[in-house]
Amino acid sequence: MEAGGGPVANPERGPVLITAAAPSFEDQHAARKRKYAIMMGARIPCIVLAMVFYQTWWLALALILLSIPLPWMAVLIANDRPPRKAENVNRHERERLALEAHAARQVIEG
Repeated sequence: MEAGGGPVANPERGPVLITAAAPSFEDQHAARKRKYAIMMGARIPCIVLAMVFYQTWWLALALILLSIPLPWMAVLIANDRPPRKAENVNRHERERLALEAHAARQVIEG
């Protein structure tokens, strides 16, 4: 090792992940835009294949019916952010006082 330390990453294997942080908002947004483009792009081949197979009416109808909900599903998937990670919350448990320990209390109504 050189003076001042060496690299954290092994050049053959790539960098070492040292955190469990969520992807940045920009990375999440880019992934959602990519999913939207793929789903909307899948609608065009469905319509083109329906035109190609117009002689086989049931196949053409199935392709058209498949292409109808694709924009709706693409918008839902593109607008959905990944779920938040479940974190263990460290809550303070206070010690019970001696007076609070008694469950049966006498209530006097006036």
